[in-house]
Amino acid sequence: MANTPLNFTDPDVIESTLRSGAKANREALCRRGSIDYIEAPGRLLATGDLHDNPIHLDRLIKAAGLDERSEQHTPAHLTLHEIIHGERLINGMDFSYRVMTRVAELKARFPNFVHVLLGNHELAQMQKSGIVKDGVRSVEAFSEGLEYIFGDHAPRVGAAVDDFILSMPLALKVHTARGDILCSHSLPPAAVMNKFDTTVLSRDLTDDDYAPRQGAAHLMVWGRGYDAEGLEDLVERWGVYLFIVGHEKATEGVAFVPPNAVILNSDHERGVYLPIDLDNPPRPEDTPKMVRSLAHA
Repeated sequence: MANTPLNFTDPDVIESTLRSGAKANREALCRRGSIDYIEAPGRLLATGDLHDNPIHLDRLIKAAGLDERSEQHTPAHLTLHEIIHGERLINGMDFSYRVMTRVAELKARFPNFVHVLLGNHELAQMQKSGIVKDGVRSVEAFSEGLEYIFGDHAPRVGAAVDDFILSMPLALKVHTARGDILCSHSLPPAAVMNKFDTTVLSRDLTDDDYAPRQGAAHLMVWGRGYDAEGLEDLVERWGVYLFIVGHEKATEGVAFVPPNAVILNSDHERGVYLPIDLDNPPRPEDTPKMVRSLAHA
């Protein structure tokens, strides 16, 4: 399927593309309340944080069979999250709205195969909250990039950015013969389970879910330090046998948290993705050996 290259300096193009992506997020057949839901058969390419790495995005699109040159008749399902706020600054400004717009365009073209999951950096950008990555005030750098490119049109482009973020599901749940797989940016740690609403995956999101340090969406995308006890609790509550997340640093691109969580990074030089045959899903402990490098994908 051929597509016209995006004009990244045209506010009308960027706004309409982001709005189309938001519409696809909300109206895709796979959307169920706060999550996307799919079932075997098929293939899944699970990823970690992307952080404005366009080369790795291109390689993921190709591996999933989502580009016009692909010979694959049925594409793979592809998760994407933490797509903005990278290291590629120009004069201190962040132009990662471009990769976000590419992802929105991809979602609009493949609404039931591309799954754009909410990350903490996207949520911070929408809420204009302070977040520092490698010494950079990420939200301010992103907003300054919009102002530099779009000038007086920056507010409406920014509103479209916020709409796309607000439309993102919290997770992708995949039903397989072995059990359910949950792909999300992160998971709530045991320390917050007393105030975390575990029903969030079975209902629509509300404004309260985004409340800092209180809402279920906020607690989930910012979660760190989950352990075996917390994972086993979520297994019982959500009926999941394998969790695939990002958010935390994995120097080698992948890290395993016993008994059943795998952390992926897709942004740095050792970034990876995890391909899964949904007819033959892996045991959790086997997933680290299955990842593929994005360095030469």
